[in-house]
Amino acid sequence: METIANTNAMKLNTIKAIGRGDFVNMGPIELRQPIPTRTIKNIDPFILLHHYGPYEISADSNPFDLGPHPHRGFEPITFLIQGEQLHRDSLGNESVVKAGDVQWTTAGRGIIHAEGPRNEFVEKGGTLEGIQLWLNLPAKKKMMQPNYQHEKHENFNVVLSEDRKVEVRVVAGELNDNFGRIQTQTSVNAYIIDVKAGGRFQIEIPKTHQSFVYLLNGSTTINDSEVLELNKNQLIYFNQDGEGISLKGNLDSKLLFLSGEPIDEPIATYGPYVMNTQTELLEAMKDYQMGKMGFLPSK
Repeated sequence: METIANTNAMKLNTIKAIGRGDFVNMGPIELRQPIPTRTIKNIDPFILLHHYGPYEISADSNPFDLGPHPHRGFEPITFLIQGEQLHRDSLGNESVVKAGDVQWTTAGRGIIHAEGPRNEFVEKGGTLEGIQLWLNLPAKKKMMQPNYQHEKHENFNVVLSEDRKVEVRVVAGELNDNFGRIQTQTSVNAYIIDVKAGGRFQIEIPKTHQSFVYLLNGSTTINDSEVLELNKNQLIYFNQDGEGISLKGNLDSKLLFLSGEPIDEPIATYGPYVMNTQTELLEAMKDYQMGKMGFLPSK
């Protein structure tokens, strides 16, 4: 469903920090890591953001094939920008995630999953690009039953700017009375935004939410003051002192907008686990070794 947004004057949230999307190595994979960095440790409740690709996948080159691995205590989320990936998990889910789709895994007490390009995609060849986001869970939900959601690109509600040059897909939460299809465990808004050159749009942000916008490609001016560009400033983190932010496309661009209510609890992390204490991390490692998070064979 598509709706047209009305443009009303609003008090803009001021900028708290500006971040980059510099490259890091994760084993054989090179990807951008705008969160965490030296200057932005996390944006509670968002604790990690990886922007992988674009990779040219072929039978001779497939750097992004993640075999079975566990998670506990948070929600690993994938926004697939280009290409396709096969998801498998210890709950018995198996699905092909295509460009524009979103997979939202609630690890809870523990899940094992694997993801990577299908053999057919590798043999055919193509471009793979996506966002991997880690969304924290509060202590009372860290040991909940795990769950998996896969929503297709064409099923998301879309909000259009008045000039029809900005298209916002509402993945989770709400925008202008348009709701996301993803069911969330905490108060979160997640939008994929496509901006054409010259397009303008304003995003309302709940006062209780921390928020940021990340540029995947193109060039966009935020609040008529700061320019997001690839390989330069790619992330803007906002203060909770306004009603929203404004976007203006300098070039055709794609952005990810996220906001959420802070959990404000201690965070203890080790590898694929996000808990509140070191003791809970040790319990997670032991439970995985004992098979309490299920089983997923390699393919």
